Order: sequence, then C-alpha cells, then structure tokens
Amino acid sequence: MSGTEGYAEEAEALVKRYESLAFADVHRRVLHLIPTAPCRVLDIGSGTGRDAAAFAAMGHRVVAVEPTAELRTRAMALHPSSLIEWLDDSLPDLARLVTRGDKFDVVMLTAVWMHLDEQQRQRAMPNVASLVQRDGVMIMWLRYGPVPKGRRMFAVSADETVRLAGSEGLRVVVKGEARASTRQVGVSWTRLAFSKAEETPR
Repeated sequence: MSGTEGYAEEAEALVKRYESLAFADVHRRVLHLIPTAPCRVLDIGSGTGRDAAAFAAMGHRVVAVEPTAELRTRAMALHPSSLIEWLDDSLPDLARLVTRGDKFDVVMLTAVWMHLDEQQRQRAMPNVASLVQRDGVMIMWLRYGPVPKGRRMFAVSADETVRLAGSEGLRVVVKGEARASTRQVGVSWTRLAFSKAEETPR
C-alpha cells in the first residue's frame, strides 16, 4: 500500500518504540474529548495497537485499521481483546470500511496524514469524515521534519487540514502549536481535533 513503505522491515523496532510511549502521555491534551461512557472508536493506522488497546481498556469498542501485516499481526498478539476488531484497510479510500456504513464517536489518526500526497489527502478527507458520527470527534497528529530512509512522507500543514476538514462539516476544536519531538531530532508535531456537529448534506 502506498505510504506503508519501510514499516514492514522495521516492525520489530517500531513495536519497541511505540509501545514505550504511554497512551495517556501522548494524548493527554485531547483526552477530555474522549467519551467516558463506552462508545465506538476508529483507530486509522493503528500500528502496534497501543492506542486501540488503551481505548479498549476504557470499555470502548474499537476498529483498528492497519495495512501493514507485520505490524497488525504483532498488535493482535500484544493486545488481544474482544473489544478490538483488527482490519486490513488503507487510506485514502478505506474501501472495506466505508462500504460497511459504520459510524464512530471517535476517529483517531496518529502519524498517518503525512503519508498521503496532496491529491490523496483531498480524496481521503471525505472518506474519513463520513465515518465520524454526529457529535463525534476526529483527532489527528501531523508530523513535520526529515523523512526517514525508506519511508514515503509529504509536507502537510495544519491550515490545509483544517480547510479540508471544514469542507466536510468538521469544525476545529483543538489546534495546538507545533511541538518538537523529544525522541527524533528535527521532527515536530501538531495536534488537531475536530467535532462534527451535524451530518454534512450530500
């Protein structure tokens, strides 16, 4: 799948890296947006399953989408849970998921968006937005900085992302400043969160 280059080869190292970061630390500035009552969560680009497992531990039902088999199989072994459905699907089309007609209260995309080029981002946003339930939220982390060897990444911006989301009825509710990574030199991150107040007319 376009955008997954390099992940299969580094799966073992990535498991160690991602699993060493606590969900609460990574997402502490948006945790107030996560419902306390059990709800439906979609984790796009779920990687090693760290976030999916954290949501399941809160009692939420999770669909964890990960196109890289080497990561998905490790995630399933690391985080077995009856509350998590593991799905092989990918952006920009999310073809398997979109055809199911599911809606989610929380849609999470952590370190995913930069794998899409401009045209793919334009294709992806309507598909992602269609999966957000009315009164639901979409949470994203945008990555800036040098591209690791063997990976496929593109420059993204918060302003473009807000504009694309706005055209699909998603209103920005959190727009953090870019923050430098404590683990990767030259890399910084911006967190964005959106709410869907009502269904967008089609």
